[in-house]
Amino acid sequence: MRRRNNIFKGVDWLLVGFYLFFIFLGWLSIYAATYTEDQTFVFNLATKYGKQIFFILLSSVLIIFILAIDRKFYERYSGIFYLLSLLSLIGLFIFGKSINGATSWYHFGSFSFQPSEFAKAATALALANYLSERGMDLKKLPTQLRTFAIILLPALLITLQPDPGSALVYIFLIFVLYRFGLPLYYLVIGFVAIILFIVTLYYGYIITLIIAFTLITAFLIYLYYKNKLVFRRNWMKFIVIYIFSGLFIFSVDYVFNSVFEQRHRDRFDILLGKKTDMQGIGYNTAQSVITIGSGGVIGKGYLQGDRTQGDFVPEQETDYIFSTIGEEWGFLGTAFVVLMFVGFLIRLLYVADRQKLMFSKVYAYSVVVIFFFHFLVNVGMVIGLLPTIGIPLPFFSYGGSSLWGFTLLLFIMIRLDADRIYDW
Repeated sequence: MRRRNNIFKGVDWLLVGFYLFFIFLGWLSIYAATYTEDQTFVFNLATKYGKQIFFILLSSVLIIFILAIDRKFYERYSGIFYLLSLLSLIGLFIFGKSINGATSWYHFGSFSFQPSEFAKAATALALANYLSERGMDLKKLPTQLRTFAIILLPALLITLQPDPGSALVYIFLIFVLYRFGLPLYYLVIGFVAIILFIVTLYYGYIITLIIAFTLITAFLIYLYYKNKLVFRRNWMKFIVIYIFSGLFIFSVDYVFNSVFEQRHRDRFDILLGKKTDMQGIGYNTAQSVITIGSGGVIGKGYLQGDRTQGDFVPEQETDYIFSTIGEEWGFLGTAFVVLMFVGFLIRLLYVADRQKLMFSKVYAYSVVVIFFFHFLVNVGMVIGLLPTIGIPLPFFSYGGSSLWGFTLLLFIMIRLDADRIYDW
């Protein structure tokens, strides 16, 4: 492979443009959500908007570093990056500090570090390296189990913090595998499991058992009359489906009450309409929805949002930063941001699809999935369509770990893509 004398040669400048736009608008939103009239100096490190500028400046250094490194470095040392990320997650149980009930952070003076944000890139690199070495043979069970292990190990460690919301990002990486040959029935099983879980929470296990067994029986009757030979050859599998469906439904109550914490149970109850808690666990979402609605069509104007200035929405500069845009820029502003994210995701897909090397292709699709999940869940959470699980909006939410983690993800992809013309 030829070496580049210019580290910017081959860079996808459209992706860089999206990145700069999001960084700029994100900082403006953080400034609006956190500034006070007696603190207007933007480089004041005592303020969150001042710290965010510092994080952005360090991101530029990180970008230069990423682009300057040879592409093969990321493939050659992906296993080491993955191992270090696992060790950093394990270390939290000894040296980590708990915030909002989750031990997800290392603290160094006034700054903190969240390793799960960086583990996303390490996991994507490890997944890409393993699948490219195995020739993308996802039809074989051993390969499937190993790829699942790469994804689920960091997810398990993050769940134990406990931070199940962040862990879902890693589990979502399973969707990448379908692009490269993973059998579709895994997706069907996962989708059915989610439906059964939600229905059981809402109606109880007895009604869910009746519904599930009735649907399975109806399908088997249809299959029997449609193709008796297939039915007779697979009757043992159908018995296993009955047994596992029943066991899963009965396990929902245990998982919900014994594995989930009370804050997680409350969020599910609010989402399912079983509980109304406008002053407790549902306060943030309720205030976020009101704040976005108050912006109307064109918004109240920059720094004119009375609800934002009145601190009605807790953690507005982090998980709920989208509500600031909704109040100050209205429906038109939020629609524009959503369209920009859609354009960003489409460009990511285009770049992922044009990769010639399987390592680059798998990593790029992993990046697409991670960004899509964060965007979908954060916006859905802020407008009250999804439960609050505490994940940031890429490049908008306050925080160095979040910003650097997403920057690392994106620019490693840009670096790999820059050498595509030499990848033969």
